[in-house]
Amino acid sequence: MVIDAILALNAGSSSVKFSLFSVRDSDRTLAPSLRGEIEGVGETPRFLVSDAGGRLLQDERLNTGGSDTLDHNQALDVLLRWIERQDVGYHLVAAGHRVTHGGMRFAHPALVDGAVMRQMEEFIPLAPLHQPHNLAGIRAIARWRPDLPQVACFDTAFHWTRPPVAQAYALPAEVTSMGVKSYGFHGLSYEYIARVLPERIGVAADGRVVVAHLGSGASMCAMRERRSVATTMGFTALDGLPMSTRCGSIDPGVILYLLAQRGMDVARVNDMLYHDSGLLGVSGLSGDMRELLGSDSPRAAEAIDLFVYRASRELGSLAAALGGLDALVFTAGIGEHAAPIRARVCEAAAWLGVRLDEAANGAHGPRISAEDSAVSVWVIPTDEDRIIAEHTAQLAGWLTST
Repeated sequence: MVIDAILALNAGSSSVKFSLFSVRDSDRTLAPSLRGEIEGVGETPRFLVSDAGGRLLQDERLNTGGSDTLDHNQALDVLLRWIERQDVGYHLVAAGHRVTHGGMRFAHPALVDGAVMRQMEEFIPLAPLHQPHNLAGIRAIARWRPDLPQVACFDTAFHWTRPPVAQAYALPAEVTSMGVKSYGFHGLSYEYIARVLPERIGVAADGRVVVAHLGSGASMCAMRERRSVATTMGFTALDGLPMSTRCGSIDPGVILYLLAQRGMDVARVNDMLYHDSGLLGVSGLSGDMRELLGSDSPRAAEAIDLFVYRASRELGSLAAALGGLDALVFTAGIGEHAAPIRARVCEAAAWLGVRLDEAANGAHGPRISAEDSAVSVWVIPTDEDRIIAEHTAQLAGWLTST
C-alpha cells in the first residue's frame, strides 16, 4: 500500500522538527500521520517519532558514524530514509518549510526555485539565528530528491495586513527604503489560531482578539476580523517580549553605550542579546519557564515578574491598537501549559474586564475566563505544521480543501 504524503519541516539551529500528513484519496484533504524531531543537531542527536495518536514509534540516540556530531544534511538523511523504510509505504509528493523571514517580497507562501532561494538568502542578516538553518533544510531535501516540489512558508507573511503606520519606524526615508520596518513573526502560529477561532470561540472570533504566543520565542498579536493589526516583534525576532534567551525590546541607546563606552564589539553584543539575555540572563539559572516556576531562587522570581509585567503591558498596548478587547488567547509552550503565568497576566488585565476561572485555568481550558468576564479568555494549542502542510499541498496541487 502506497500513501501520498506531505512533509512539513521546521529546521532550527539544533533540531529538525517535522510532521507527515497523508493525503486522503477520498476527498484530497490532509490527515496527520507522524510527528517528531531530531534534537541535538550539531551535538549528540536523538531521533523521536510518534504517530497521530501520540504513540511513541522511535526513540534512539543516533550513531554519528565515528563523528562527534550530526549536521542538518545527515539529520534529514536519517529522517527521510526512516520514512522510506516504513511498512505503510509513504510516498512524499511535496515538502514544506517554515522560513522565518520573507522580507519585503513574500506576503504568501512560495514554490521554491533558484530565484526564490536567492531572495531568501538575502534575508539571512535579518534572521541570523533561524534563516540559515531553514534554508539548509531546503537544500538537503533538494539534494535527496531534486524533483520534489518544495514550498517556503514565511513566518512574516501573516503580518502584511497591518496598516502602514503599524509597520513604520521613525527613521529617515533612505533607511526605510532599505527595508528597515516592522515585519512581525510567529505568523504561521497566528494563522492557525485565526483559522480555528470561529469553531473555538464563536462570534468573538471576528472581533477584537489578542493572541499570546508564549514559548521559547514569545510574541503577541492583535487581530481584527482574524487579520493582524499589530504585533510585538518588529524588524527581527529579537524585539518585543523577553524570551528564553533573547532580551526583547530594549532602548537602542543601550547598544550604543555597550559598543562605544564598554568596549564590546558587535559580535559580543549580538551574542549577548540573542543567547545570554531574557529569562536566562535575568535568572542566571535557566531560560526554561518550567524550571523557573519550580525554583525558589529570587532571581528566578525576578525573571518571571519581568516576563509577566512585559506581557501585561503589551496586552494593554495591543488592546489600545484594537480600541478594546473581546477575547484573549494563550498558545505555544508557556501559553498552553503554564497556568501560573496565564493567571498572573489575567490578573493584571482585570482593568480590561478579564475575570479568570481558576479551576478552568488549572485544567488548561479551553475556556479559562469566568462567566461574568467581559473578555473571554482561551487556551488553544497551535499547529504550525498543519498550516505549512496545507499551503504546501495547495501550491503543489494536492489539496482541494482545508
